[in-house]
Amino acid sequence: MISRRKTLYPLSSSLRQYLYHFGRQSEIPLVYEELHRFTGSAPYINPSGEETLWLTVMYPPEVMAELIPQLTGIYATLKIGGDLTLTEHLTVDRIDFGSFGNSRPFRVCIRNLFNGNSDYYYVKTADASRLYGLELEHLLSPNRLNYLVNGNTLIEEHIAGVPGDVFLRDYLKRKDLNKVRIAKEFTKFNERCFIRLLGDMRSVNYVVDITPDFEEIQYRVRPIDFDQQCYEGRSKTYLSYHFDSNKAITRVAFRALNRKTIAQYVEEERAQMARRAKVERIRLSSLLSVMKKDTLSPEINVETLRNDLASYYPGEDLSDCKTMGQLTARHLEIMLS
Repeated sequence: MISRRKTLYPLSSSLRQYLYHFGRQSEIPLVYEELHRFTGSAPYINPSGEETLWLTVMYPPEVMAELIPQLTGIYATLKIGGDLTLTEHLTVDRIDFGSFGNSRPFRVCIRNLFNGNSDYYYVKTADASRLYGLELEHLLSPNRLNYLVNGNTLIEEHIAGVPGDVFLRDYLKRKDLNKVRIAKEFTKFNERCFIRLLGDMRSVNYVVDITPDFEEIQYRVRPIDFDQQCYEGRSKTYLSYHFDSNKAITRVAFRALNRKTIAQYVEEERAQMARRAKVERIRLSSLLSVMKKDTLSPEINVETLRNDLASYYPGEDLSDCKTMGQLTARHLEIMLS
């Protein structure tokens, strides 16, 4: 069972040094607490006319006047290296607040006044689990992530794609769906999450990026929530197909692929992750060295996960793994060797 409200762990000085060394630390305004100064809210209605869990929040004019230059400046730092002369035509179109989940994020919509184009980013609390999750995704997955940290403020770039729950509801029954390709991608996504111990990949916590190819359509499943990086004690929480919300895609995968093909795709993903780990070996080693020393989960979760993982590797001794960081490093070593 997933802990819906996990403990938030502060960033250690060693983690902050790592983030500074690799360009993640930035002198962006500390706006997370400032964004809580809203005085009104209304449910956000999506373009399909459906009410969502997001709340569009409103601010007094004097507060909004303070926030606009700060938020457009953050966007400039995140996207264009901080050149504020290129932000004069940008404004804050909307701010949404998510009271759900652990991160309680704000979603900032930035609009270009010249052409009406909009873009988004997220403002969250800088939790250590989330930061390790973001870095491991950046280093070991096919995807690159853009984010910045300062103090307790974390800025994350929007990850584009069809929300997983929407994809399973609206796309899975389409006649033009390539079931083999989505089954292959979900199999590889499941393996990526397990290898790096990213948990809670329910359908609301990932998106599906759909890319037309010259003959067929390509799918890429990408996590958008990194709160449950090596936090839970049960190993099955790191396997996406165990979640009820993913039953539909799991059925498709088992119908479209036989066991030998699934094993092939699993080995493909391990080989690709091993290559990424080799390319990023210095940075990955630095991250895991810091991670091993940090407290990222209650001791009982560490003990439970250590025992669960030991059952996967009968010949391996995990008794010396006393932290989630040590378990993650050892798990990666075993899986990618």
